[in-house]
Amino acid sequence: MKKAGNILIIDDDDYILVSLKLLLEEYFETVDTVNQPSKAAEYLKKKDYQVVLLDMNFSQGETSGKEGLQLLKQIKSRNPNTSIIMMTAYGDVNIAVEAMKEGATDFITKPWQNERLLATVNTTFSLSEQHEQINKLKSRQALLTGSSSGSSTEMIGTSQAMRSVSRFIEKVAPTDANILILGENGTGKEVAARAIHQASLRRNEVFISVDLGAIQENLFESELFGHKKGAFTDAREDRMGRFEAASGGTLFLDEIGNLPLAQQSKLLTAIQSKKITRVGSNTPVQTDVRIISATNRDLPVMVKAGEFREDLFYRINTMEVTLPPLRDRKTDIAALAGHFLNLYSKKYQKDELHIPDEVIDDLNGYDWRGNVRELQHAVERAVIMSEGPRLKTGDFNLSGSTDHSTAEFDNYNLENLEAWAVRKALLKHNGNVSHAAKELGLSRGAMYRRMEKYGL
Repeated sequence: MKKAGNILIIDDDDYILVSLKLLLEEYFETVDTVNQPSKAAEYLKKKDYQVVLLDMNFSQGETSGKEGLQLLKQIKSRNPNTSIIMMTAYGDVNIAVEAMKEGATDFITKPWQNERLLATVNTTFSLSEQHEQINKLKSRQALLTGSSSGSSTEMIGTSQAMRSVSRFIEKVAPTDANILILGENGTGKEVAARAIHQASLRRNEVFISVDLGAIQENLFESELFGHKKGAFTDAREDRMGRFEAASGGTLFLDEIGNLPLAQQSKLLTAIQSKKITRVGSNTPVQTDVRIISATNRDLPVMVKAGEFREDLFYRINTMEVTLPPLRDRKTDIAALAGHFLNLYSKKYQKDELHIPDEVIDDLNGYDWRGNVRELQHAVERAVIMSEGPRLKTGDFNLSGSTDHSTAEFDNYNLENLEAWAVRKALLKHNGNVSHAAKELGLSRGAMYRRMEKYGL
């Protein structure tokens, strides 16, 4: 069975080119030949070669090897991962040593023995594959390090809204269907994406996330598809893109609604063809990724306005789910706050912290416009600011809220207690005066009088 790889032979002797091509084609899928050094660059641009067999001398009567060494330097400069075997009719050890210093992998003399040449090419090919695999692993690891961010895959909450989300994940995760996650900022779209990945058949493969809204337009292709060394000014080495790094696993495309139309077209092509081409290369790379996208924007409206491609919209939302805002799942606030409290208590080494019931009531009465993310940051702040085991409402720095766990009880007179009860009832019922008055056993008129009295 032929090895899947590319071999390039560069020699000015057509007889040698034909002989080597016939020999090597029995063992490798692609064997290209070029008889002029000036044309070699064209081949190297079009295709990635694992091995290049390079003649040392091209001009008639030339035996110094300078021409071959010069071309060797050019190839290694442009394609540093390509393994090069030097060929010459003159077994000059000094030339061989110089070639090795410049990056050649091995050296053979003409005429060659077929068995020895095949052994040299096979060994060099295997080394090239190993180096390529190592470079891919390094690139993937670099992307994974920047992509993990310690994100949780645990979906917390038992509210009806969250039970519906959990049932959705159970049904779609084992499939390879592309999924679109909708929801306001801070509702936990990446957490949901990671939960889907963990419940999928790809759970043992990588999860790569990319914030499409944060990528500069001129770096879009490089970030998603990778680039070759020298493809642009700052391309100092070959770099794997997110699609290639996520191959076999899941690629999470966050903020997809912020992607400009020109980039939407390139993304659609990559998703449809399941192939990408690195910037500076003409060689397509096969990819196998499960796409999960997310946005807080109304994509159907954007499609109608011509701001989002309709074909891309249908390509990314084979299945669609909307995450509820925190205000629609307030029964989950206590569990979420407890989860974050446990997380940050360990982080800041503050054991035995707890949130009293009256503070949980205040958290339930808060608006949480920033959703779960705002709650997470509020709990972290409370842990940092805490001065004892009991967290206070004031530790959370809730905008527009009053700390009902401290000052009201410094003086236990009836007015202070009444003011506290009125405020707490209003918070509990999200400012609904009728419901708050009913809970306190007051008429609406009596409730309004007390609200005016206490400046509420």
